[in-house]
Amino acid sequence: MIQFINLTKTFTLEGVSKTVANNVSLTIPSRTSVALLGRNGAGKSTLLKMIAGTQSPSSGEIRITGSVSWPVGFAGSFHPDLSGAQNTRYVARLYGVDSDELVAFTADFAELGKHFNLPIRTYSSGMVSRLAFGVSMGISFDTYLVDEVTAVGDVSFRKKSNDLFLERMHNSGSIVVNHSVAVIRQLCNAAIVLEDGVLSYFEDIEEAITAHNRNMGTT
Repeated sequence: MIQFINLTKTFTLEGVSKTVANNVSLTIPSRTSVALLGRNGAGKSTLLKMIAGTQSPSSGEIRITGSVSWPVGFAGSFHPDLSGAQNTRYVARLYGVDSDELVAFTADFAELGKHFNLPIRTYSSGMVSRLAFGVSMGISFDTYLVDEVTAVGDVSFRKKSNDLFLERMHNSGSIVVNHSVAVIRQLCNAAIVLEDGVLSYFEDIEEAITAHNRNMGTT
């Protein structure tokens, strides 16, 4: 379970003030896959970072029951001079999981072949994304934070990513940012609509999509 208690987040960018959350109080139930819907620039990624603990709210707090992943697919902590395998072992030690098991899972899932043992700096952006997704999903969390990552790779890899995600959702929850309504319908069973610092929770995914489309002026 994730609780926002009087949560406010504002920041100034190039002299313009932006409010992501304006005194929001909201509860996200455990083991629920929740879409986070909002227009570009509404603050969806910022909200994920606050839940992950990598950004702080301006005021209020976020209370979390259980473990929460870093944003799935985030590769910012990978060391470019270490191989994919070495970076995977580092993450395993950081999170206290079996390094051999995580390396084996990631090597199989990411399909990097010999590149898995080469430095990250030699990878294409797609290869880094596949590695990051494999490492993220190879660790069990109570809640996964997902920011567009299931869109990486070819059709076959995207299907494999979606299938793995749905398998993880048997025992976990998630907060998902994705611009594809089809993907949202496939992966999520509830949603939060973010608009002008207001977060509205919907138990019905179709009602959420309708509200989001209304905000976007497409209905």
